[in-house]
Amino acid sequence: MGRRSGSADLPLHGGRVPHWLGSRMARMGRVVSEAIVHHYGRDELLRRLAHPFWFQSFGAVMGMDWHSSGITTSVIGALKRGLAPVSHELGVHVCGGRGRHSRKTPAELRALGEATGLDADSLCHASRLVAKVDSAALQDHFQLYLHGFVVSESGEWVVVQQGMNTDRRQARRYHWLSEGLESFVEAPHSAIEGPHQGEIVNLTDRRAEASRRGQLELAQEGPDRVVATLRRLREAPLPRPEALPHLQLPAHHDLRASDLLLRRLHATLAAAAQRGPVDFAELLLTPGLGARSVLALATVSEVIHGAPCRFSDPGRFSTALGGKDGHPFPVPLHVYDETLAVLRSAVDRARMGNDERLAAIRELDRQARLLEGASIGGPSFDEFVESERRHAAAYGGMTVGTTVGTTMKGASRPAPPDPPGSRRRPDDTKNAQDKNKKGRDASGQVGSQLSLPGLTDP
Repeated sequence: MGRRSGSADLPLHGGRVPHWLGSRMARMGRVVSEAIVHHYGRDELLRRLAHPFWFQSFGAVMGMDWHSSGITTSVIGALKRGLAPVSHELGVHVCGGRGRHSRKTPAELRALGEATGLDADSLCHASRLVAKVDSAALQDHFQLYLHGFVVSESGEWVVVQQGMNTDRRQARRYHWLSEGLESFVEAPHSAIEGPHQGEIVNLTDRRAEASRRGQLELAQEGPDRVVATLRRLREAPLPRPEALPHLQLPAHHDLRASDLLLRRLHATLAAAAQRGPVDFAELLLTPGLGARSVLALATVSEVIHGAPCRFSDPGRFSTALGGKDGHPFPVPLHVYDETLAVLRSAVDRARMGNDERLAAIRELDRQARLLEGASIGGPSFDEFVESERRHAAAYGGMTVGTTVGTTMKGASRPAPPDPPGSRRRPDDTKNAQDKNKKGRDASGQVGSQLSLPGLTDP
């Protein structure tokens, strides 16, 4: 994977992540990372972070603006805050960040080396080279302002950098992965994500090896040959970039049906409906857990378990927990917190040897992939979004500038309605009620009725 693998357009957005979302993003980043490491190991977490489509989907499922450049900053920041308390136990450490935090990367790596025995000099060397290559060897009119360095206890690392072009209001993200990296100056990127803006100077391209070698020779032989060579090559065209997968993220803020694969959304809804009563009524008797939270869990499960091809439409992942700008709908805090509670409980139990709850969550992803190829129907995207917005108050919906409904801690809240297109299934609901009558948590609270997200008939 030590090569460039794709690109995408990212609108350049400003603003800050509000505290009510930032704290939840840190918890979501931590629990998802722990689940991935539990199932697949540390190296797989690094591979995911080095994949630009997965990275964007990860930020979207956290409740960030689904298409903006701000996902890069917020995901790196959330991981740094969320993993800090468990970094030594998990064996994954996040250094660097945006602006002044990026300049602290060498000092953080040296402190990490002293604490863990990792080769800090080698890591610092890699950090400096990565930044230098993307700012000097790759001249694409983007000024770097973010440098995130994630390293495992085995010394493997991933770097996520981002540059901006203020004139075009565009951002470009660069992904590096140490696995398989043979050279810092020859096709080293795992991905470059950003807008196509014509011909650029990319001295890291494999076809530029002769150019790199020639530049060294010219520097050694003095200015006369440099001037003569420049005159001779003045009219020579630059090599064209390779044809790579390209993720085109639009400038519009609202999420539209054309921005996602609706069949996958329908499959996730169907999986939540079919696996919810089987898995969660029996295993996840969490007070307050409802159908809407099961739907969010099904989407988060795909982020944990999904194959790379599943992330070609990252906007779809914002349908789990909304977006802070209100697109596709306000962030449903009650659903967010219930989703986090279930994930936290599942990961904690798995660490103690009881993998039953994580397996139930994993089944949601498997079921969704099975149903994707089936002939299923469901609400239109506009109907789904309209229902989420209409019920935002019941879900504790919030945006950056507006509070929808009662969201203060400890305030009463109405029971969330069934998701759009749902229908009650009497047998399953009765089973859930019977289970909940028997199931009480440590505080004596009775688990709530599990309503089930279904689909309208095709």
